Amino acid sequence: MGRLRLITGLIPLAVSVALGAHAPALAQQHDHHHHHQHHDVHGGGHGHTVGPAGATYDLRWIDAMVQHHTGALRMGEFVFDIGQPGVGALAKRIWSDQAQEIRAMGQWRKAWYPQAPVHPVVLRPGGDPNSLAGLQRMDAEQVAAMQMVGSPPSPASRVTWFLEGMIEHHGGALQMAHDALRNSTNPTIQRLARQIIVAQRKEIRDLRSMLRLAR
Repeated sequence: MGRLRLITGLIPLAVSVALGAHAPALAQQHDHHHHHQHHDVHGGGHGHTVGPAGATYDLRWIDAMVQHHTGALRMGEFVFDIGQPGVGALAKRIWSDQAQEIRAMGQWRKAWYPQAPVHPVVLRPGGDPNSLAGLQRMDAEQVAAMQMVGSPPSPASRVTWFLEGMIEHHGGALQMAHDALRNSTNPTIQRLARQIIVAQRKEIRDLRSMLRLAR
């Protein structure tokens, strides 16, 4: 897992860090009500969506996608040394692409939401999607559900574990990307969402081909 510590040192990715694209203005009201911690992935009960559109949508989407990408990085590291049928090479390519996207999203988050808490957030049940006060910290169960890593594989099962798991994992990312195209008005987020859709659809085809060979 040591590679995860290298993310902050990566060079800027091809996804342009368009810091001039601003998130919507946040409402300033404060929510003094405390809610029971919600254990769905994003507090909204809709799988890999992050709740309704609003001024905090891009923040919620970034935090969710960073966790999702981190899960892909962790999964890939189990098979880096696998040669045939190209599993290790594909895992390294996925790791490199998604680690660079993690860095870019971190830069966007700092530029667009400088007053947001440093920890990843989700929309609290009944929270205002236009206000930081409507958010709560992503809990450990939500992080695990978003990362979709599951139990570590055995040495004998790690190839099929990675291929089958990454197909499902990419499916979650595609759902999130389509959700961003519907709900985000930020051209930078929309551009990344489209890139994710194109890249991960192709990778799903590659993963399925490798899975047929591995069985």
